[in-house]
Amino acid sequence: MLTHPQFDPIAISLGPIALHWYGLMYFIGFLSFIYFGKKQVRNQTWSLINEKTLDDMFFYGALGVILGGRLGYVLFYQPGYYLNHPAEIFAFWQGGMSFHGGFLGVLIGMMMIARKYHIRWLVLTDFIAPLVPLGLGFGRIGNFINQELWGRPTEVSWGMIFPAVDTIIRHPSQLYQAFFEGFVLFLILWFYAKKQREVGRISALFLIFYGLFRFLIEFTREPDGHLGLLYLDFSMGQWLSLPMLLFGILMYFKKTRLSNND
Repeated sequence: MLTHPQFDPIAISLGPIALHWYGLMYFIGFLSFIYFGKKQVRNQTWSLINEKTLDDMFFYGALGVILGGRLGYVLFYQPGYYLNHPAEIFAFWQGGMSFHGGFLGVLIGMMMIARKYHIRWLVLTDFIAPLVPLGLGFGRIGNFINQELWGRPTEVSWGMIFPAVDTIIRHPSQLYQAFFEGFVLFLILWFYAKKQREVGRISALFLIFYGLFRFLIEFTREPDGHLGLLYLDFSMGQWLSLPMLLFGILMYFKKTRLSNND
């Protein structure tokens, strides 16, 4: 049995200015996007994308993550509450972000970039797919530090008590998500994207593996208290991940057939 270290949620404090760990993790995630994005730009595989395009992709992508993530949480997880408290919708400091909402926000941002630079939308999503997982991984580490989005009760030897929650031994599901949805998914996509691939293949792999990892890990994560388990005892996160997984599989093999017919 382990006990959560109970980190101070404030990573750096300079007088009245305080930088929280969660914000720092977002910042590191954005830096990783820029760093690996610049490495990809130098790869001739991505000849249609230059550093100016990358800068715009980062700006629209970051905006999509923040606005889409917040609106996704409002719509997917607590629509009734925010319908009665509309002034709190953009109270980001209160917490509440949805990956699936942020994901949709990024897709919309890439649509805008595609129209601006006259580049196929799927080319852009293929480019950013390997750049996204590290940000997700660091975000989950932020959740772990904050003792939020904790796991379900367990008897495994690496189970952990989160003192800010209760004294029950739980799965450290935030770390499972950081490892699989973040770092493992990054390695899969980064090395797969090293070679020229049919347009849409890299995006499809992102959908497949993120959807699969998220769906499975949700079995160890405590469902949101105000929602609980839904139809078939699946959580909201699982129901939102299933379409990603299924659409990714269809998209992967659809692109293969189109390529073979060329």
